[in-house]
Amino acid sequence: MADECFGHPRLAAIYDPLDPDRSDLDAYVHMAEQTEARRVLDIGCGTGVFALLLADRGIEVVGIDPAEASIEVAQGKPGSERVRWICGDVSALPPLQVDLATMTANVAQAIVDPKVWQETLGKAYESLRPGGRLMFETRDPARRAWEQWNREDSCHVTEIPGVGAVESWVEVTDVSWPLVTFRWTYVFAADGQVLTSDSTLRFREQEEVETDLFVQGYVVDDVREAPDRPGREFVFLARRPEAG
Repeated sequence: MADECFGHPRLAAIYDPLDPDRSDLDAYVHMAEQTEARRVLDIGCGTGVFALLLADRGIEVVGIDPAEASIEVAQGKPGSERVRWICGDVSALPPLQVDLATMTANVAQAIVDPKVWQETLGKAYESLRPGGRLMFETRDPARRAWEQWNREDSCHVTEIPGVGAVESWVEVTDVSWPLVTFRWTYVFAADGQVLTSDSTLRFREQEEVETDLFVQGYVVDDVREAPDRPGREFVFLARRPEAG
């Protein structure tokens, strides 16, 4: 099931205004352009920001996400008819042969069950053409990012057109390594409604991820830093080997 911040219609509708800086997607767009990808699978596409960036460049995109409310937001955006949207997990994917598969932002970490994680990597592999690439990121556990997830550091008020002021903050509720659970709280000034969204992320070491990729048949071409977050993320670039 999707977290409330993605699955609740009122929260999905404000997801983009609350996080307007998506410079984290620049590296993914660059990879699509660098590899001359014509077909891309965006796993965990959310409200469709990345999928639509690619579609604007004439790239054929399949965006899949289990959160119906987020898919509906994506479908309501200009140019959304150029993307094939699928509501579900990777088991809902049809046969594909894409040049690039992606999991942007926290998608890889949000897949906390080891079996589901392996299934996701496996389905992405099946969806790639021989020589196609998989790109995703995950936080470096050594940076202990969750220690800054508290109300004091995260609380802010955002004025959203048509919605009004929304106060939001995050607090960690449990650390049971390698799982970290946290809760976002949203207060809508217009009517006083308070909504919360609980999320759990799995932190994986670089060697663990490389092993998981190897098991599914990938070749790991590179492990990079996120250009906008140096030293904080592992960005994996893996490849399905050419046939034969």
